[in-house]
Amino acid sequence: MNKIPNRQAICEVLMERAKEDKDIVVLCSDSRGSASMTPFAERFPEQFVEVGIAEQNLVSISAGLAKCKKKPFAASPACFLSTRSYEQAKVDCAYSNTNVTLIGISGGISYGALGMSHHSAQDIAAMSAIPNMRVYLPSDRFQTAKLIEALLQDEKPSYIRVGRNAVEDIYTEDNCPFEMDRATVVCEGNDAAIIACGEMVKPAVDAAKLLEKEGISVSVVDMYCVKPLDKKTIIQAAEHAKLVVTAEEHAPFGGLGSMVSQVVAQECPKKVVNLALPDAPVITGNSREVFDHYGLNAEGIAKTIKENL
Repeated sequence: MNKIPNRQAICEVLMERAKEDKDIVVLCSDSRGSASMTPFAERFPEQFVEVGIAEQNLVSISAGLAKCKKKPFAASPACFLSTRSYEQAKVDCAYSNTNVTLIGISGGISYGALGMSHHSAQDIAAMSAIPNMRVYLPSDRFQTAKLIEALLQDEKPSYIRVGRNAVEDIYTEDNCPFEMDRATVVCEGNDAAIIACGEMVKPAVDAAKLLEKEGISVSVVDMYCVKPLDKKTIIQAAEHAKLVVTAEEHAPFGGLGSMVSQVVAQECPKKVVNLALPDAPVITGNSREVFDHYGLNAEGIAKTIKENL
């Protein structure tokens, strides 16, 4: 069982690269512990900036550092980074086209019992609506590491959302197919296609395995790149399926489901069922309990597919 959360994978890559690249700067909003960035701060104190609980300043300072040819990675709880500092993300990062990577930690309903104030069920929709802003939800630690490596090679703004807890591995260190801004087809089938992002990819894969035992063939697409959306892979998956199901840890509006539905409706009309969090404050509980309650688990996804085929 994997015990390394995606946020720790981000820190490990940045620490390794910061040995040689002194332009890498990590910024936190009193969140170095939550972001797993304490080791970075201790190892590279001159490449670390503690802003305090001031998310708007966090983003603006990051943009300023980018204009000074630095490579800033700003980590803060996704619930605050995608709302409180939305204008700074829009203007200072995206409109100014600065090389800032915003890392939304403890995304979705990771904070569990802290409730709606600490949940980020709107960030895919909000960040995707900003021109120039890219949006990524990596599915496991290996893909997260590959994504950070790729982002270190470009100079465009981006928003990454990762959860709080470790997620089960989908890939391995030696077998993690990755192409920037291209989705990964984890498995192929012709009865239904599941298109998922972030922590929903693992239950999607598990659902496909459950259905395989019942003679139902399902493909799973890991759409880690929510924006730019890999429309080509969506169309290919939909063309070979009778049903398309999307799964996301997000509100039912403006997220992956809405984007996929739009593409499928335009290019290859098929029935699309969107699995997401409800348009309401979610129940109190840890991530597993919340996912189980709303059918965002392997059994729930499999049940939805069987009911709609």
